[in-house]
Amino acid sequence: MSKTVLVTGGSRGIGRAASLLAAADGWDVAVNYAANADAADEVVAAVQAEGQRAFAIQGDVSRVEDVEAIFAAVDREFGTLDALVNNAGIGATQGRLDETLPEDMISTFAVNVFGLFYCSQAAVRRMSTRHGGKGGAIVNVSSAAARTGGVNAFIDYAASKGAVDVITTGLAREVGGEGIRVNAVRPGVTETDMIREVIEKDPAWMEQVVASMPMGRVGTADEIGHCILWLMSDASSYVTGSIIDASGGRAVP
Repeated sequence: MSKTVLVTGGSRGIGRAASLLAAADGWDVAVNYAANADAADEVVAAVQAEGQRAFAIQGDVSRVEDVEAIFAAVDREFGTLDALVNNAGIGATQGRLDETLPEDMISTFAVNVFGLFYCSQAAVRRMSTRHGGKGGAIVNVSSAAARTGGVNAFIDYAASKGAVDVITTGLAREVGGEGIRVNAVRPGVTETDMIREVIEKDPAWMEQVVASMPMGRVGTADEIGHCILWLMSDASSYVTGSIIDASGGRAVP
């Protein structure tokens, strides 16, 4: 029987790539999305074309009731959950800290931190041997900004991803003896809709970022997706509490 994975924010960008790569590797995929049903349906169709089960489920991960509905749908459709990819996230409005609006910071943390927390809670309640589960894997999508700090651009976003790193480390220690591995990927600047929106507003920013990267280019969603797939899989069976930098060298200390 195929293993099952829930990918939050799975309709585009890194989440889409992770969903399609998982399907090609034999996983059944639950595709969570916030608003774009057409994009989610396209991912579902692509997963099914690989011969795997898939369904789309709308939900805002910053809302506890939505998270409960998302996981209830996984229970109904798949009956079990082997992996969770906490990919859903929102970007920040570019600007210095003293220009950041309180409501922007609140919404960023609501999705990037609290949403990840709620989804992880629901996954642990299903996966943990302490709760009668058979174990599993949680992969969090952090950001190189957690290391670089998002200076002069999006400190609030960077701070939210720093929190993701802390949750990853803490939860890995907490549930390591209960059959659950918890890891994260720190993507650098990656070709996604979020980054394209930033570039449209400030083309010079991208030039500066690329110039600062040892590899001299941005990453692709598939490159990040392969890291996620490895952390989901049994190939990383002795890996937990790890945070993989996939930033083209930009986040190297």
